[in-house]
Amino acid sequence: MTHETSKQRVDFLVIGSGIAGLSYALKVADYGKVCIVTKAAAVESATRYAQGGIAAVMYTPDTYEKHIRDTLSAGDELNNPNIVRITITESTDRVKELINWGVAFDKTAGGLYDLAKEGGHSEFRVLHHKDQTGNEIENVLLNKARAHPNIEILENHFTIDIITQHHLGVLVTRRTPDITCYGAYVLDTATNRILTILARITMLATGGAGNAYQVTTNPAVATGDGIAMVYRAKGTVDQMEFIQFHPTSLYNPLEKPSFLITEALRGAGAVLKDQNGKPFMEKYDPAGSLAPRDTVARAIDNEMKLSGDDYVYLDARHIEHHVLLNHFPTIYAKCLSVGIDITKDMIAVVPAAHYLCGGIKVDEWARSSIKHLYAAGECASTGLHGANRLASNSLLESIVFSHRAAMDAVGKFNALSIMEEIPDWNAEGTVLNEEMILITQSMRELQSIMTNYVGIVRSNLRLKRAEDRLDIIYHETSDLYSKSVISQKLCELRNLINVSWSIIRFAQARKESRGLHYSLDYPRATGQRS
Repeated sequence: MTHETSKQRVDFLVIGSGIAGLSYALKVADYGKVCIVTKAAAVESATRYAQGGIAAVMYTPDTYEKHIRDTLSAGDELNNPNIVRITITESTDRVKELINWGVAFDKTAGGLYDLAKEGGHSEFRVLHHKDQTGNEIENVLLNKARAHPNIEILENHFTIDIITQHHLGVLVTRRTPDITCYGAYVLDTATNRILTILARITMLATGGAGNAYQVTTNPAVATGDGIAMVYRAKGTVDQMEFIQFHPTSLYNPLEKPSFLITEALRGAGAVLKDQNGKPFMEKYDPAGSLAPRDTVARAIDNEMKLSGDDYVYLDARHIEHHVLLNHFPTIYAKCLSVGIDITKDMIAVVPAAHYLCGGIKVDEWARSSIKHLYAAGECASTGLHGANRLASNSLLESIVFSHRAAMDAVGKFNALSIMEEIPDWNAEGTVLNEEMILITQSMRELQSIMTNYVGIVRSNLRLKRAEDRLDIIYHETSDLYSKSVISQKLCELRNLINVSWSIIRFAQARKESRGLHYSLDYPRATGQRS
């Protein structure tokens, strides 16, 4: 069976439509033709679901040095200090740029920005738009992108693979020094047509991989696509062992993605309690419910394991009603919709896979190890986060490195040519897979493996069992992929297998407990942050 194919040529190909992809596209669009490819509706990105806000130094007594110190501390000193300094010192300018584009961050009655303080931060520095910050940013940037004459947005288009010299028949290995990206093969899910999009420069802004786990705050589109594409293309990925579990997602087993209860609610005074109504965080950290996320997630995980309960409680009942209603209207409305009045009832919460601190390894200009290929946002490993992300640093990282990628790209794209010799997608010998159960059951097995063996707490035995189980799914899926007509679901399973394999390998290689990677076999050294 064959797919209908066609070729398209652009100066800049952007894969992903969150804050990283959109802000980059807006900055390069004045210099050339831009095509944004997004697998669902353009608005459907992890950015849209970011409640808390964006961290930046705005006023005294806050300083860049304080924000740098907080970031390094949260990252257990595994951060790249140079990258941390670049990100924090450029934070104010990038946030002001968002404001100039029209993003409406909340202000006080006196006209200053109403900065919040979240776990791990030593000062009030988190700009927000109520508890819908990401949605506000996404809408503003998307409207600007839609209005730009040089930007085309292809919604419901799934990127299968980036194109390299491998597709010209050249042998490419991880030792190949000049792997080069020439664009991507893209599936139009409405027509089943496969586009060959050739580009001078490609940006991956494909988000994270939370759907490798059973419970995640990530939208359904977060299946590690960009990371898997680079992994298969023999590019470099890094720090994949560090998966941040958000400590508090709403316990509602039938709902996917899990609804996130922002850390800002604990910043406003909400307290974690067991099912007997007793606070427990002080047993684990002097900061109590405002301890860093990895500490809180492990504490909740331990309390649930000790008690056998499926969830713990977050108690916000003592917070003034006007604060809850004015600052957390989305959370209030969501909880009310499932029968919880947060002014009177405690909120049942459970940890959920939330953020991948590693990903495609990039330099200070967001350049990957593959030539003419950039990566920004959650799919990229810049070195900012180290072993654990400081709350609200992710949106900041996205705009800083998308800006840097744009500045680097516009200076070189004119000297690059389109590789016209790239062949169209070849689907000869494939047949339509009529047994979707082969995909859906493998997906459930993968998520169960990752949740139970490669979750908040790990061990060498659990990781080895995960490796053995995943190896079976990998070979079954590879065989199915080689015989089947391309589909989005099959590709997403393939991508999550690649990403999960990377997570397991990096976790096995780390012979210590550090940040988000906590192993029963390697207790923390004395003096390490817990």
